[in-house]
Amino acid sequence: MMTLPLPVRRFELAALAVVLCSPLMAFSAQRQVVTPVDETQRVVLNGNIRPEANAKHDLGPVDDSLPLEHMQLLLHRADDTQRALDAYTESLSEKGSPNYHHWLSAAEFGARFGLAQEDIDAVTGWLKLHGLTVGTVYPDRVTIDFSGTAAQVREAFLTEIHAYDVKGVRHIANSSNPQIPAALAGAVTGIVSLNDFRPHPMYKPRAQYTFSSGGNTVEAVTPADLAKIYNLAPLFKAGYTGKGQTIVVIEDTNVYSTQNWSTFRKTFGLSGYTNGSFTQVHPAPKSGSNNCANPGVNDNDGEAILDAEYASAAAPNAAIVLASCADTNTTFGGQIALQNLLNDSKTPPALVSISYGECEEYNGASYNKAFSNLYQQAVTEGVSIFVSSGDEDAASCDVQSAAATHGITVSGFASTPYNVAVGGTDFEDTFLSENSTYWNSSNTSAFESAKSYIPEIPWNDSCASSLLAKFETGSTVAYGTKGFCNTSLGETDFLGVAGGSGGPSACATGSPSTSGVDSGSCKGWPKPSWQSVVGNPHDGVRDIPDVSLFAANGLWGHYYPYCDGDSSRGASCSGAPDAWSGAGGTSFASPIFAGIQALVDQKWGRQGNPNPVYYKIAKAEYGSGGNSSCNSSLGNGIKSTCAFHDITAGDMDVNCTGTHNCYRPSGTNGVLSLSDSSYQPAYRSTTGWDFATGLGTVNAYNLVLNSAW
Repeated sequence: MMTLPLPVRRFELAALAVVLCSPLMAFSAQRQVVTPVDETQRVVLNGNIRPEANAKHDLGPVDDSLPLEHMQLLLHRADDTQRALDAYTESLSEKGSPNYHHWLSAAEFGARFGLAQEDIDAVTGWLKLHGLTVGTVYPDRVTIDFSGTAAQVREAFLTEIHAYDVKGVRHIANSSNPQIPAALAGAVTGIVSLNDFRPHPMYKPRAQYTFSSGGNTVEAVTPADLAKIYNLAPLFKAGYTGKGQTIVVIEDTNVYSTQNWSTFRKTFGLSGYTNGSFTQVHPAPKSGSNNCANPGVNDNDGEAILDAEYASAAAPNAAIVLASCADTNTTFGGQIALQNLLNDSKTPPALVSISYGECEEYNGASYNKAFSNLYQQAVTEGVSIFVSSGDEDAASCDVQSAAATHGITVSGFASTPYNVAVGGTDFEDTFLSENSTYWNSSNTSAFESAKSYIPEIPWNDSCASSLLAKFETGSTVAYGTKGFCNTSLGETDFLGVAGGSGGPSACATGSPSTSGVDSGSCKGWPKPSWQSVVGNPHDGVRDIPDVSLFAANGLWGHYYPYCDGDSSRGASCSGAPDAWSGAGGTSFASPIFAGIQALVDQKWGRQGNPNPVYYKIAKAEYGSGGNSSCNSSLGNGIKSTCAFHDITAGDMDVNCTGTHNCYRPSGTNGVLSLSDSSYQPAYRSTTGWDFATGLGTVNAYNLVLNSAW
């Protein structure tokens, strides 16, 4: 290894890393295991216990013979190797760099940035010594697939697997943090997951809301409406339809029927794009035992079909591939599918959409690191990863709750520096009583009724929304005894955590001292260099979302129809689509944005992480103080050359109880706030970037044309 005099300035170290990682240079991994393994000398891998795994829910140890199949052991790169990888990743988007768009294969990635073979041999040898079966060592050289029994895991990692009853559902999880020999500590990050708690899909079924101040005009948002609102139509006319591009949606299920995808396209006028296709695959690892079983159809099939349909809505000539693996009793099948795709010997797909998530605090440090590693590898391979930011406003640990109780939290699936986090908006026309301004009274044959771009606000179904409070009470105040959240209507119909998510990364590493709360040794992912634009705070951490699209589920009368056809949900795909399944959620926004990026890739080639380009475009558009001509509130008067629509009205605040980020001066229900003692809503829309909608939504035509940075 080359040694450097201290102190070493940051730019010198980065420059060295780029040189070491240039296409013509080999990189020799630094040994991490340098002493003999002594089982009596152990270290604890902290931050790897699910909060539900506690005495209240404990049913006792599982049977020793319980199989724990296809666990993943995440290895740890030496610090200098990680710095070299970070520098290489950043150089991929820098024009003028010798590494600009120099994508790597999985084998090249592992050879340059994986662990030394001697370290891998030491770790796999230790696993086998305890009777555990190594299925495969991935080409990334930082991930090992292994299997065993509950007894073997207890003997190797000194942690018991217990059963837990959580809300009437039986789960399994490790009862304590795993331990490993101290000699291996430098080479091991942790076990990615030792439980069967699964991430949740990011969609909200269409809801019927009661308003005291008048009726609610219902306008479903169809693919043709999207093409009008976000200016996709001129791209399609110019031939940018996604032809030659492949978009992969990551799932842990198959769809109920592939015919539903075709019905969706035929109904909404997309079947004329004859290059568009839909297939389902179950990717096996390159070598070793197959850890990707066909999952069949499970309760997430609605998520899977809407992902496939709306990716196709934005890129109708693209090949849509659903990649799914069955969940094991320790590992999310979608993660296995992505891992196998990125480590395949063939060229990986250029575009991936993920519509699942879980808050950083619940994931734990190893799980968060696993997704960061996966996404960073994807970037080096030229893969763009789009991830739903979440459907819980700024309270991602409070999924499907009546109130936020854990404070401000974000999804660990979306908070890494290597993915595009896609948030959600709603339309402001109903609030402004301007439905007729933006919607025709009749539909075209493709069920299009939108007239133009429509002013947008953050998607927020909560009584804590200042706009909803004003609409119902004439006052924007939602907190306090007389605030909307403590009125009979607010408490009856509008309590709940539902809206486009955003916030600062806060617990990507470390371990919370209070379950599900940013506390203890928690720290967020560092802010990436490209996340610098007016409105983005100087908080030193990764902030989400990056961009947004419409994602509402009906509060102001707008939602997405999709063809599901699963009889268990009672929605067929016959007749007009207003009788189909309807929903909202950032699950729609993520595959749609992946589809828009497919049009960018068709024109300019694969981009890897497109965020550096998005932020450059936004920085030029917004300048140092915003751009009033690109303000979304202008609606159909917005400037036609804007690439981003700057959303400045509304907020994503949510009702809360408890003592974490909850302003509750009086009354039962407070509102999520940066302060417990004053009203600092989490979060308002502001000029430029904000936690509610990121950079805003897009004029797709201008985004595609301007993406040659």
